Amino acid sequence: MKTILGSRTKQVEVDTDGPFVIIGEKINPTGRKRLAAALRERNFDYVRDLALEQVAHGADVLDVNVGVPGEDEVKLLPEVVGVVMQAVDAPLCIDSANKEALAAALAVGLGKPLVNSVNGEEESLRTVLPMVKDYGAAVIGLTMDENGIPDDPEMRLSIANKILERAAKIGIRSQDVVIDPLVLTVGADSKAGWVTLQTVELVRREFGVNINLGASNVSFGMPERDTINQAFLALAIGAGATCAITDPMKFSLTIRAVDLVRGRDGFGARYIKHFRTLSAADGS
Repeated sequence: MKTILGSRTKQVEVDTDGPFVIIGEKINPTGRKRLAAALRERNFDYVRDLALEQVAHGADVLDVNVGVPGEDEVKLLPEVVGVVMQAVDAPLCIDSANKEALAAALAVGLGKPLVNSVNGEEESLRTVLPMVKDYGAAVIGLTMDENGIPDDPEMRLSIANKILERAAKIGIRSQDVVIDPLVLTVGADSKAGWVTLQTVELVRREFGVNINLGASNVSFGMPERDTINQAFLALAIGAGATCAITDPMKFSLTIRAVDLVRGRDGFGARYIKHFRTLSAADGS
């Protein structure tokens, strides 16, 4: 199954039979004091640099989140979206829990972006899905609802089914719903990664849709986070995940390597090209 995303000039396919798609996570001020300060000061040069750097390191799509406490997200999000669109041609993932901010950003005219996100709560389904339909976007569906995030893979599967059914009722195709089984930290629950991986397998088997992960969450609070993230990404891709919001500067080569060993990179062309690109950027 293919989920087609697009900017005004470029198209990206998230494909259950294709290579893994990297959604760059860096334009998100959560835990990033420098970016939060830059957004408060309207220092968009720093935002532009983050966009360019991520694409240079292999990001196919860029997540854009401007959730800084005290800032007017309805005004700021479309401003930042405009800056990123001018800097790079990658499609965007518009990331906000503020429905008015999502609408303002979508109105800028993004091509076909990915909306992050809808979930199984009735309010979310009622407000976000019609917006996705109206703007011809694709959407990430989070497997949580009014009762929180289930710790049982079957319950997460049930929420995914609810989201897909509600989307279908208003004319959103399953191709345009990317399910996110949700990643919690193994530092708090050693079974958290296993639950997510089981959910990935169930969603892929039952619905055949594309699957996204906020991959970096798995290692929060643990030492040597990059090692855990690399291990989790490899396992998640093997289980059926097709894209992730992650750090392209750290993990793009690992992801290219996983594609290679899974037979999704003919003659290793993408891996070799990416290796050479990174080597040139590092001056080695």
